[in-house]
Parts: sequence; C-alpha cells; structure tokens
Amino acid sequence: LQLVESGGGSVQPGGSLRLSCAASGFALDYYTIGWFRQAPMKEREYVAVITGSGARMFNRDVVKGRFTISRENTESKVYLQMNSLEPEDTAVYYCAGRHGNGAVADASGYGIWGQGTQVTVSS
Repeated sequence: LQLVESGGGSVQPGGSLRLSCAASGFALDYYTIGWFRQAPMKEREYVAVITGSGARMFNRDVVKGRFTISRENTESKVYLQMNSLEPEDTAVYYCAGRHGNGAVADASGYGIWGQGTQVTVSS
C-alpha cells in the first residue's frame, strides 16, 4: 500500500499549485484521503479530506476558500488545487489514507502516508 505525492514547488505569493496523490496497491474507492501539512517548527495540521463517496471537509482556518480537493478513482489519484498561495502556506504537504468512508481530521486516524512534497511560497 503506497501513496506518492507530487506537484510541489516554489511559487510567488498569489500563485497556484496542484498537488497530486497517487495510490498504488489498493483500491482508492474504499479509502478516505486527507491532505496534511507541516511547516518548520510547527505541528502537522490537516488541510482537507475527501471520502470515497466524494464528501469533502476543509480546515477553514487554513484553506480560507482558496483550496479545493477532488479525486479520480479510475486514475487512483486525489488532487489538492491550491490558489492564492501565501507565504504561510509554505510547508511539506502529505497525503494520507484510511480505509472507510469517514471524514476524519485527526492525523492519527490515517494509516497510510506518502513521503511528502515541499511547497514554498516566497517572493
């Protein structure tokens, strides 16, 4: 069971990035996928979650209407579209999976983790 993130990089404030989370070794349909992030010297925090049925949950303090989450089960991928990026969004972004259809914000509820992708927002 594996998750691999991609799409990170360096952008200027106001820019956009689309992160991808590719699943292998399991059927994505039966898993809830969450995006989390961890900035230097800070605790990991949840960003957004999407269940197998497509229900979405966002950390409104983080997202502020700028991010969307989507999934393509036929491609075994989940996406995080990030717009209007701010320097405070600089962090390593992780996707994580948990079996079942429950939208959970607590990172301890996820058993499969990717290696992370770096997002840097600076001018």
